Amino acid sequence: MYAFDFHRPTSLRQAANLIAKNGDAKLLAGGHTLIPTLKQRLASPSALIDLTGIPELSGITEKGRTLVIGATASHAEVAGSALVQTRLPGLAALAGGIGDPHVRHRGTIGGSIANNDPAADYPAALLALGATIVTNKRRMAADAFLSGMFSTALEEGEIITKVIVPTGGKFAYAKFRNPASLYAMVGVAVGKKGGVVRVAVTGAGSDGVFRWEAAEAALKTRFNSRALDGVKTPAAKDLNSDIHASAEYRSHLIGVMAKRAVDAANAK
Repeated sequence: MYAFDFHRPTSLRQAANLIAKNGDAKLLAGGHTLIPTLKQRLASPSALIDLTGIPELSGITEKGRTLVIGATASHAEVAGSALVQTRLPGLAALAGGIGDPHVRHRGTIGGSIANNDPAADYPAALLALGATIVTNKRRMAADAFLSGMFSTALEEGEIITKVIVPTGGKFAYAKFRNPASLYAMVGVAVGKKGGVVRVAVTGAGSDGVFRWEAAEAALKTRFNSRALDGVKTPAAKDLNSDIHASAEYRSHLIGVMAKRAVDAANAK
């Protein structure tokens, strides 16, 4: 490691002021990506700003027909929340399947979507649910926020404050884990509310999470796993091929996981 300043603000305003004064500072939430990056000296910010001491970034509440999840809510908090389990059980199940207990108790929803790892679970869920990401400066639909592999629409000095997730529809997520990392080799999130169906795929695309329009069209006609028979992931999505799985195998897994997610959504 190397020398850097460490700040733990107690308000969002303090955090924003610290970022403004320290141009190359990094925000710290769970730290599961940032800390290893620092240890490997792949990043060398002059300061770290720990967001976990800011009360306004925490908590899970219900507002109308939405859940409002604070950016520093841990995966374990989302998984264990009676409110999430009741209003959106598929999201609670997703959070409970992230990594291992250590990861779930330290990792945060805000940190996960800010990093937008191409094999992370939350980005697919937020796309499928039509969620809204709120920062200290603006609100963005998940489709606009998640812009590519490890890339988001966040601007300099912008801090995720909460995620707003609609309730009242059907939602489920199914993934095929890498047995070593526990990341999704392929994960598919399916959401249905009214006549709108959204399907998002993680772990497979070379540019990160993406919407699967062909599956959405098929499921809009009939929200049943059999509607996906014969529906293929378009080659234009440029699926990953690596030591863990070929592009062809990932294409097959997308179909299998999508059917499992639809069956799980219909079972709730």
